[in-house]
Amino acid sequence: MALPEPENGLVISYSYLWRNEYEAGKIEGVKNRPCAVILVVKNDDDSRTVTVAPITHTPPSNPSVAVEIPPKVKQYLGLDGERSWIILDDFNEFIWPGYDLRPISGKIGKYDYGLLPPALFKQVTSKIIELRQKGLMVISRE
Repeated sequence: MALPEPENGLVISYSYLWRNEYEAGKIEGVKNRPCAVILVVKNDDDSRTVTVAPITHTPPSNPSVAVEIPPKVKQYLGLDGERSWIILDDFNEFIWPGYDLRPISGKIGKYDYGLLPPALFKQVTSKIIELRQKGLMVISRE
């Protein structure tokens, strides 16, 4: 199966490097996890820079920097039934496809879960715009 084309709202399997891991000197993520593609930028050389936000089961310590994924959406994406949040104050940026894109466990050659519904993606981007004014940090994984 071919790699998916990156697009806003696509949920991928990715070895995410959290900010606290990066600040501790790590260069590799500890765990593969679903991540939402937040932004895709086409570069002058036709490569694409992709920004992703992590999806986690851990309730956010600050609920104002996260959006909970509704159970129906989790089911549609084929994710588990536990509560999950898209964290919106911690991002990774990389050139697509990047070495941290991972196949979904148990699904040979599949790297994505599908697209977030437009209404949920709009909620995510609105929250990011609100938080952006507070100076969000993006970790570059190039």
